[in-house]
Amino acid sequence: MATLTRREAEDRARLLSVQRYAIDLDFTRGEETFRSVTTIRFTAREAGDTFAELRPAVLRSAALDGRDLGPDALADGRLALAGLTPGEHELTVDADLPYSRTGEGVHRFTDPADGLTYLYSMCCLAEGPLVFAAFDQPDLKAVFELTVTAPEGWTVLGNGVATPEPGAPGRWRCAPTPPISTYLMAVAAGPWHSVRTEHAGLPFALHVRRSLAEYLDKDAEEILGITRRCFDRYAEIFTEPYPFDSYDQAFVPEFNAGAMENPGLVTLRDEFVFRSAVTDTERATRGVVIAHEMAHMWFGDLVTLRWWDDIWLNESFAEFMGYQVLTDATAHRPWTEFATSRKAWGYDADQRPSTHPIAPEPGAVPDTASAWLNFDGISYAKGASALRQLVTWLGEDVFLAGINEHFARHRFGNATLADFIDALATASGRPVPEWAEAWLRTPGPDTLTPHVDGTADGWRLRLTHAGARPHRLRLGGWAADPADPARAVPAGSHEIELNAEEGTTEHAFPGPRPELLIVNDGDLTYAKVRLDPHSWQAALRLLSGLPDPLSRAVVWNAARDMVRDGELDPLAYLDAVRRHIPAEPAPAIAEAVLAFARAQVADRYLDERQRPAALRTLAGVAADLLAPGVADPTRRLIAARTAIGAATAPEELRAWWSAGTVPGGPALDQELRWRLLHRLAVLGATTEGEIDEEAARDATAAGEEGAARCRAALPEPRAKAAAWDALFAAEDRLSNYLFIATAEGFWHPEQRAVLAPYAERYFDAAAALAARRGHALAQAAARHAFPRGFTDPATLRRGEECLARPDLLPTLRRGLADQLDDLRRALRVLGREGDVALDAP
Repeated sequence: MATLTRREAEDRARLLSVQRYAIDLDFTRGEETFRSVTTIRFTAREAGDTFAELRPAVLRSAALDGRDLGPDALADGRLALAGLTPGEHELTVDADLPYSRTGEGVHRFTDPADGLTYLYSMCCLAEGPLVFAAFDQPDLKAVFELTVTAPEGWTVLGNGVATPEPGAPGRWRCAPTPPISTYLMAVAAGPWHSVRTEHAGLPFALHVRRSLAEYLDKDAEEILGITRRCFDRYAEIFTEPYPFDSYDQAFVPEFNAGAMENPGLVTLRDEFVFRSAVTDTERATRGVVIAHEMAHMWFGDLVTLRWWDDIWLNESFAEFMGYQVLTDATAHRPWTEFATSRKAWGYDADQRPSTHPIAPEPGAVPDTASAWLNFDGISYAKGASALRQLVTWLGEDVFLAGINEHFARHRFGNATLADFIDALATASGRPVPEWAEAWLRTPGPDTLTPHVDGTADGWRLRLTHAGARPHRLRLGGWAADPADPARAVPAGSHEIELNAEEGTTEHAFPGPRPELLIVNDGDLTYAKVRLDPHSWQAALRLLSGLPDPLSRAVVWNAARDMVRDGELDPLAYLDAVRRHIPAEPAPAIAEAVLAFARAQVADRYLDERQRPAALRTLAGVAADLLAPGVADPTRRLIAARTAIGAATAPEELRAWWSAGTVPGGPALDQELRWRLLHRLAVLGATTEGEIDEEAARDATAAGEEGAARCRAALPEPRAKAAAWDALFAAEDRLSNYLFIATAEGFWHPEQRAVLAPYAERYFDAAAALAARRGHALAQAAARHAFPRGFTDPATLRRGEECLARPDLLPTLRRGLADQLDDLRRALRVLGREGDVALDAP
């Protein structure tokens, strides 16, 4: 199918304005296709030729102003509209469109728990033509009117309030929307279980498939409570009222994204309806996602980017507002998780060869295929970090005044970076364009390295700034409490500003030098920071005793970066984990640190001789977290997950399986049972028959995924061959979620001997899969099916040969390039890189 270019979108926007879409969908025509009839009313400003997009299984008819266009008008997903005259026009298209099993277009899912079927749409970024005929670009906004025919007994949801049509069973009509972009059109249909309420005069509702009804009911008040409080907080800070007629949140199966901001009908992955115990961090993360998607009702839906080079105008703002509004409106404190997890995602992405500015230069995103690549840690986490620094610089009141000016100027329209910067500059009177140039147009992270010396009358800091951004940040000094040497007490805090120039600045302060100096204490800016040697030694004594979780997060991030950059021995990092994580009070820090220690340090940054000792260290941390007297259920759950993942003795795991608990931990709920059985499979201590028994016990979609993960993890040649065939054979029978589960089970460092032939085959297989199955599966193949455990130059060479191919799907090329850069970094940490050099800053 043809990819829309920016030039084509600009030409079409100059030619056309679009007033209205009338879309009629029929979901009663079988399991393979649905019928879609679209009528588009639009105006041509002058005479010219253009096209609409549609990707049908069968084109029934297409007519422009009543004139049949004929079957030859459709080619390569484009419906040619030749000879337009100035004035109003009407395009009507009748087609059968295919259901998706990969989360694009209209995804069809049949629940194995009860056999019930559910449908939902995903039109972002360029998948709308899998649902309806469209001028599919964000700056051709229009009113949408949707009617749906569904099986009797189903509920239909849409962007506007959906109501059944009297006297027409199964027929639903959605209220017309305000002008919105094509990628935001949404529909969901099925026998949903719904929890409905009203708030601020609007209908609010939650929806989930019936097999998850009891779990939604258990958490409905918490979810709705967060929704209400965030809604009220946005009403306080935004002068523009909520712009749509309802607020539905549908938790849908096999969803590729975390959530999607469809106006009035937010779709979220249904893993956020928790079946098993979760940590406080996971609950807070669900709250952040709710707040994030609600922010999009203004950032993205009311005011929309003009083209996909301004993805950050949507995602950076929603990311920042999601964390800040949840903090303002609830008891959650999610910035700690942002600092340790989301920000680490941004730092990692920003150091790869594929890094890009938060706001790429015009022309850097030439088409929609390129646009997919920038939904990453830079557009989300780095962009949100930049905005947090902007708020620190401007002040919250001025920042909000600029945002509201932006909304007022562009409501129900489109805007660019220049538009937004002008609104902020108008509100603040500050040189915001210069700030934006330094922060938004430059790739890569800055690095701040301190050098501290004591003097006769105080102490002196020489701060080396590698980078080109101005920073306003805090220097935090800390010392051991004389009454409790493991506890840290403040030893001076200083606010400083750095200009945008590289180099070393000197700062003098009175009093004794602090035992521990934290650059960027409080995590107010976005920069890699280092600890001077004296401070690192103090951190080894004081880290868990720092009272502010953001201070601890900055230190842990510094240690993480030092490991990744080859400046800190991975074993020294594990020593810090062993000393301080058992006493770490913030679940978000404990989870992030233990995840890095397990997945990166143990599996990638240590050789095969060192790895068993690393796993024993993590098992020891888990045992400490499960010590008698530890009552916090979140700490016990983190510990149980860590203990299972670090276990190396099958007999120990078997004892836990039989007892139904990790000693001192929680009872094994279904999530922990699958986790433990997966570890048994990795160690070769279970059978396919036992996996089948557990799948029968948990006859759900999650159970199917757990079983697929476990079967793929069995270290037997027959099991690996079956899993490989399921992943990459031409039948392509796996849904996106079952593909990911199988890939997650496949690769393990313990199984290198049986996996070696597949490491050699992976790159060709992934390229062929991406060509057949498209963006979503290409991304999954790069992210989840890459040969983990093969940290060696041979894998790197094969990957580089694959990247040299001219025919790779862009999504796969980007994913593989990122994986190979991580592999180079791991080889350097291991001292096995030979002539391999890091390509990134």
